[in-house]
Amino acid sequence: MSNQNLRFHESPITAKALNKNQAQPFTVADYLLTRLKQLNVTEVFQIPGDYVKHFTQALEYFDGVTAIGAVNELDAAYAADAYGRTRGLAAVSLQYGVSTFSALNAIAGALVELSPVVVISACPGADARQIGKMYDVLYHHSTGNLQADQEVYSHVTVAAITLSTSVGAAAAIDNLLIAAITHKKPVYIACYKEVWGEPCPQPPKEPLKPLVIKSDPLALENAVAQAWAQLTAAKNPMIFAGVEVLRHGLADLLQQLIDASGFLYTTTSLGKTVLDEGGSKFIGTYADAASIKSVTDLVTAADCFLTLGTIITDDYLVFIESKYADMVLATTKQIRAGYFIYENVTMKDFMEALLHLFKTTKGYPLATIAPTQPKYPEPWLSNSDPHWNDKPDTITYNRFFQHSMKFLTDNNMLKDIVMTYGVSSSLYVATNAYGLKQNSFISSAAWQCIGYETGAASGAQLGSGKRAWTVAGDGGFMMVCQSLSTLARNNLNAVIFVMSNGVYAIEQVYVDMSSFEPGPQHKFDAFDILPKWDYLALAKAFGAEGHTVKTVKELDAVLEKLKTKTNKPTLVQVVIPEKDLPGQMRRLGLE
Repeated sequence: MSNQNLRFHESPITAKALNKNQAQPFTVADYLLTRLKQLNVTEVFQIPGDYVKHFTQALEYFDGVTAIGAVNELDAAYAADAYGRTRGLAAVSLQYGVSTFSALNAIAGALVELSPVVVISACPGADARQIGKMYDVLYHHSTGNLQADQEVYSHVTVAAITLSTSVGAAAAIDNLLIAAITHKKPVYIACYKEVWGEPCPQPPKEPLKPLVIKSDPLALENAVAQAWAQLTAAKNPMIFAGVEVLRHGLADLLQQLIDASGFLYTTTSLGKTVLDEGGSKFIGTYADAASIKSVTDLVTAADCFLTLGTIITDDYLVFIESKYADMVLATTKQIRAGYFIYENVTMKDFMEALLHLFKTTKGYPLATIAPTQPKYPEPWLSNSDPHWNDKPDTITYNRFFQHSMKFLTDNNMLKDIVMTYGVSSSLYVATNAYGLKQNSFISSAAWQCIGYETGAASGAQLGSGKRAWTVAGDGGFMMVCQSLSTLARNNLNAVIFVMSNGVYAIEQVYVDMSSFEPGPQHKFDAFDILPKWDYLALAKAFGAEGHTVKTVKELDAVLEKLKTKTNKPTLVQVVIPEKDLPGQMRRLGLE
């Protein structure tokens, strides 16, 4: 999408901020906000700035869309990412240069993991550009290349535009939003400073809709024929589901495929909770060596995988190296059956064609039944670090999940929460959980960002309407601890559990796992040692409830307190031994 022609004047601003009762022209900012509201975006995460003031002033008084003030750019952008995953579209408003560049990491993660986020900004206006040329002035927040923001964001979005005039702005905004909701990925829009306040026609009342992309009929026929031949020849077929199915609204179609085929199914870590985790066909989440034994055994034994919407990361190298030829792979990028690749075939059309074949072919559905889900206290008991077997009241990673998952299950709370995880030991332990509800497990499992989980909590809660239930490593929490203030500011009762062992445990696993052995001769590397924080004082400073638990008994007591509804976030420091090494991480580290 190209930039619009330059226009060297600044129009009168929308004066809602000066007198919101006085009739004002409908502006470019109002147009974007109206379109967002039509698409059920009722919150916009925000970092203020002078260039983007016309947009933020319009947002402040716009009926039906609330500005959510964040404390820094990563906080705002992580929150928008999680909101997009739960609501279907999100928006974040950022200052030019210093703000957009700070948020870049989060938006890159949204691109990789398919979260549609509209990044909104503004840049020096037409007058500033003319002055800059005349007097060789470097404007604040600028590198000197006034297109730098758009150029950088073009690498982490599916569309990036800069509007220099309100002429054509409505069509440009519509095209941008259609790209976001079609591809389920971020987009970027900046305006010259004055343009957000310029008059603009009002949009139609009908919400924008994603583009409907259809398959080439012959390519679809060939892909389905090859895939069907491979699937029907298999003795132990399995469905391997991923996050694209969830993002593109194909979860119901996936369920129909499971029912019609009778295949057992698993998911990736990123795709966890693509469906409700129940029924007789779900074997558990496959997280490579972090998986429980029954899952790895079934995956190893399977001789054909109907792989739908999965993002294959290096977490799955062992799988892809051994099962490549046995895969029928359908993603938004391509269809592959064994070694045959088919282009111009959509995942939806491919799934529907296979569904028809399963429904009309004798012998389906198969009568396979998944193994019984691990009986409590499994899978946690056998995965807990055996070094602490003689200290049953010591909290370990697995004991934390053992008791917290039992609490959530016993109190019928799984339907009311949304979990958020960055990359940490807790993420890999949590993949062993069963019984979670659809789209209730949000993680940075592909981009693998430390700290994502705490920033994501506000967006996950606002987007889903459920209580955010976050488990963070202390290293990750330290990166974005200010997000606790955003939760408190917006009266969100999210819970942030900080697994407090004072080290980057997941980093140390991959550097030197022998450091976890008992004895002072086995030391962590200096760069993996974290500073000591007073978490209770921190919680108080940010306006949150605070607890520290050092024993299983204390953990159980705090969990009981969390049943009481409040309008404050809760920070729980969960003290675990520095050298606690969960079985899930030990197996991963040995690969």
